[in-house]
Amino acid sequence: MKVEQAKQIASKAIEQLSQALERGHSERLREYLAAMARFHRYSLHNIMLIASQRPEATHVAGFQTWKQFGRYVKKGAKGILILAPVLLRKDAENPDREEGTEKPVVHFRAVYVFDAADTDGNPLPELVNAEGDPSGHTHRLKEFVSSRGIQLEYSDAIYPAQGQCSPGKIVLLSGQSVAEEFATLVHETAHSLLHQNRRRTETTKCVRETEAEAVAFVVCEAIGLKAQKSADYIQLYSGDKDTLTESLEYVQHVSAEILAAITPSD
Repeated sequence: MKVEQAKQIASKAIEQLSQALERGHSERLREYLAAMARFHRYSLHNIMLIASQRPEATHVAGFQTWKQFGRYVKKGAKGILILAPVLLRKDAENPDREEGTEKPVVHFRAVYVFDAADTDGNPLPELVNAEGDPSGHTHRLKEFVSSRGIQLEYSDAIYPAQGQCSPGKIVLLSGQSVAEEFATLVHETAHSLLHQNRRRTETTKCVRETEAEAVAFVVCEAIGLKAQKSADYIQLYSGDKDTLTESLEYVQHVSAEILAAITPSD
């Protein structure tokens, strides 16, 4: 069954990632975070599926979706197996229930998507690339921060820290370059969304810092801004692949939320 096959592929990808980190190799995690940046609208499960089957993929879509773009999948191209949610409203336990009162049940079906490299046709639209300048993304990020009820201030007093986060407040070091300011603001925003709650007491400072830096890496990568720091992402791993998966799910969720707020809709 294709659904079970997809689940096994994703499970194997997490297991291999766990083993790589256990051996002290964090490059594979960086690769998955880069995939998270490219496919931030997908679930973590599907990101793992895409990255493990086609690590070099840049943009994926289904056969019919590519046709809508005026592009066609090349003959013999190998699809990438992912899971698509399906809402079922039929109440199997009570078929006599009045129509319209059933609770939707989410199931998944296996579908294939294809990478842009496996298509021909009309030119793809140019992707926005910041090339070291976050441009209008910073303004939209500040609007997002404000919309979450977070006050943003600048100060020289926090030096040598580039940023600080406390409940309802972010302080950035004055005088940073536009790229540094953006990356720092993403990092502190991630802290605010991920760690200014009960979860703060359930994680170590090491994990919190690494999760925030991972979010900054994903967001910067997604808009074409190369992060200056080289965080040691192996610190997300503490000998427990379940904990690793949990951290990745949080990183994916917050990265997607930020990116949805700061990037123009398709």
